[in-house]
Amino acid sequence: MRVAVFAGSSPGALPEYQTAAYEAGRSLAGAGIGLVYGGASVGLMGAVADGALAAGGEVIGVLPGELFSADIQHQGLTRLEVVGSLHQRKALMADLADGFAALPGGLGTLDELFEVLTWRQLGLHAKPIVLVDVAGYWSALLALLDAQVAAGFVQQASLRDALRVSDVAGLLPALGLRRGCLG
Repeated sequence: MRVAVFAGSSPGALPEYQTAAYEAGRSLAGAGIGLVYGGASVGLMGAVADGALAAGGEVIGVLPGELFSADIQHQGLTRLEVVGSLHQRKALMADLADGFAALPGGLGTLDELFEVLTWRQLGLHAKPIVLVDVAGYWSALLALLDAQVAAGFVQQASLRDALRVSDVAGLLPALGLRRGCLG
């Protein structure tokens, strides 16, 4: 089993973000869950990979070769997949994953998150999606989504597909982890 984690390539403004990313990787690996992520050694992406690797977990990075230089590529991964575009990256990450988690991040994190939310809404997958709301990071986004429901642009059922947990301790239960498997 594997979880794709979307996270920033920057460390963010709060030290809690970096700590949560490391702990998320460590928690997944400790539960025997492999990590699929963006392949970088920097920011929260690097921290989540480092946490999983430190706990002896499987870590698969997926990098679009044309956009990223080798100096940000994580060197200690179990496996690195180099693809031709961001579109291919998102598709491969989704194919390799049995669930998704979003840590704090920027526009790329939002892009990845909204892609899997949209795919789920359209019935293209039924995998769990969890937002790890470190220090209230996702509160504004969740308020926007609630406003979209109120305005009639998003079905309330679509929001139930994105579970919110306040910290990393809630990640595995929200993913539906039972006896080493998702679902």
